[in-house]
Amino acid sequence: MAFAPSTMQLESSAFANHGQIPSKYTGESDNVSPALSWSGAPEGTRGYALICHDPDAPLVKEGQYGFVHWVLYNLPASVTSLEEATDSGTVGLNDGGGDGYMGPMPPEGHGLHLYYFWVLALDAELELPAGLTLSQLLEKVEPHLLGMNRLVGTYQRG
Repeated sequence: MAFAPSTMQLESSAFANHGQIPSKYTGESDNVSPALSWSGAPEGTRGYALICHDPDAPLVKEGQYGFVHWVLYNLPASVTSLEEATDSGTVGLNDGGGDGYMGPMPPEGHGLHLYYFWVLALDAELELPAGLTLSQLLEKVEPHLLGMNRLVGTYQRG
């Protein structure tokens, strides 16, 4: 991925940065995506993509480590927030083999995991097909990346 530091801010009304993700947003409960909002996009932003990744998951797949929980893209620049259980944008594949959001559910006894929610600001409003993997998405958006930032949540299976 291109190095694209940014002053963008990503936050959630559901949890603070480095705070615990409420069970409602996990695979152990309602499994709905949390509300998210972002601000401070770089000048020239025309679209966004969003990713949720757990680097602590013991999985290596397609040359990447961890577990991809959410791949969301084709969000226009006018969208700077997502409601809980959003149906906005176009969904890609998660590492569970499904599309859309798949909430945290680390292996039992595996301890505390960190979940990185990334927002990527793009210089174009891309119209990518549904069902892209994280690798496929990054290949398409990397040439258009203006900036990015993250919100980190934590979760430990009960």
